[in-house]
Amino acid sequence: MTDPAKPGYDDVVRIPAPPGRSNATGRPPRIEEVAERAGVAPITVSRVLRHPEKVNRKTRERILSVIAATGYASNPHARALRSGRSNVVVAFVSNILSQQFGLAVRSFAATLEPEGFEVLVGQTSYSYAKEVAMIQSLRGIRPAAVMFTGVIELEENRAALAELGIPVIETWAFPRDPIDMLVGLPNADAGAMAAQRLAEVGRRRVAFIGRSSGRGALRRDGFRAAAAKLGLEIVHEIGLSEITGLVDGRAAFTALLDRGGEVDAVFCANDLLATGALIEARARGLSVPRDLAVLGFGDNDVADQITPGLTTISFDAAALGRIAGELLLARLSGQPAAEQRLAVELSLIERGSV
Repeated sequence: MTDPAKPGYDDVVRIPAPPGRSNATGRPPRIEEVAERAGVAPITVSRVLRHPEKVNRKTRERILSVIAATGYASNPHARALRSGRSNVVVAFVSNILSQQFGLAVRSFAATLEPEGFEVLVGQTSYSYAKEVAMIQSLRGIRPAAVMFTGVIELEENRAALAELGIPVIETWAFPRDPIDMLVGLPNADAGAMAAQRLAEVGRRRVAFIGRSSGRGALRRDGFRAAAAKLGLEIVHEIGLSEITGLVDGRAAFTALLDRGGEVDAVFCANDLLATGALIEARARGLSVPRDLAVLGFGDNDVADQITPGLTTISFDAAALGRIAGELLLARLSGQPAAEQRLAVELSLIERGSV
């Protein structure tokens, strides 16, 4: 179904900027532009942000209205590093508790630090608002480069990053149009691999559990497409807005059972969900894999510790981080690699739950 030598592209969502959220160049608004729209001096805008009690109510409300409309955020680092970019590299992590993200960032840092770079880590928590604020902060920090455990969906953030003129490394998805460098995962291929494996073991009525947006949605879409070709019926899809732990997998599996309809396999787009689903299935007296096959994604430490072991689609997160670091070092040394958009290989690890 999938060819590791020819990874499929992910159709990553691109979200246009709301009207008024950025200027013609796509960069975040500056304090001077907020002041002009509010009809005040820049120092008055600054005063509203720092000491609002010193500005009369009508003026303060007018300025705050402009700030809300434009998405302006003051930069606490605006005075920093005015003489030039530093040896700081910023890594933005979607979820700091993720084992795979942690492996990638540690390997990324281990590649860069011997060459004199310092890696600072921030967490976006899958939040567009946090992502906007953190990317705006880069204008003051002026790092040597920035890396994301994900790809940027908001067009205003893509434009802001491009305007910085520094290397940008996106990861964890494989779009056709990255901002700059890319070390990605073909998520749609992962979903297709899951459907193919379930079909191979004779499963026909299947379900999906995963995030309803981002990479979870990409894996779901690949699963859907392959299931249709293979003659599998997707009985239920359970979409989640966020994932914090095993409890979410247990709750999602409970919701799946509550919907009714016979299901003989479930693909979970995250190993936390898959592990939680497996635990809940066993707690309800279901035999895995006799009554139900459970297939995950990610290969976390728990996958081979539970009974039966969790069959999962895996990739080398540490290698992803190392490759990203090597691409960045080549760029910063003036010797860019011939290939700057790479996909890591996916593999199926059989442990007994399918």
